[in-house]
Amino acid sequence: VMSLPIRTLSSIIAWACPWYHIRQDKILLPDGSEGEYNVLVKEPAVWIVPVTDAGEIVLIRSYRHTVTDWCWEVPAGSRKPGQTSEEAAREELHEEIGGLAAELTYITRFYTANGICNEESHLFLARGVSLTAPQHEPAEVIQIHPTPIPEVLRMARAGEITDGGSALASLLCEQYLD
Repeated sequence: VMSLPIRTLSSIIAWACPWYHIRQDKILLPDGSEGEYNVLVKEPAVWIVPVTDAGEIVLIRSYRHTVTDWCWEVPAGSRKPGQTSEEAAREELHEEIGGLAAELTYITRFYTANGICNEESHLFLARGVSLTAPQHEPAEVIQIHPTPIPEVLRMARAGEITDGGSALASLLCEQYLD
């Protein structure tokens, strides 16, 4: 086990909202000097690659105010306190695309933006997905696009899926797609 080169001396919550908060850490650096580091603190997240029996991955086209752009994505969202990652994955699948999965398989975990954020993401492959009515939140502007698997993988490789987590999720699931 590698030792930790930076030590936290103190922490305060500098700002908070219902979805995340900013933790301001006073830190001791490897050279002995002190510094400050701001961390975006979020609950763990889930990412779901939903595959239908027709051999399509259900992508969403989501409007993101942060980047004022429409982005191709797979369903994803934060885990609620007390929820397991699998429960969160099934809930996000249902909310964002109205998806119900016959089978949900845990693939791996990854950090979403580890330079500024502590969010740990858990990736699931959902097979046998059927679509019902989605339950979008008011701020979610989402279009649902079932897309053939080879086309989604091409889009990810071509940089057309600009949401990094969604591109990574699609490519990490490739070996499990028939």
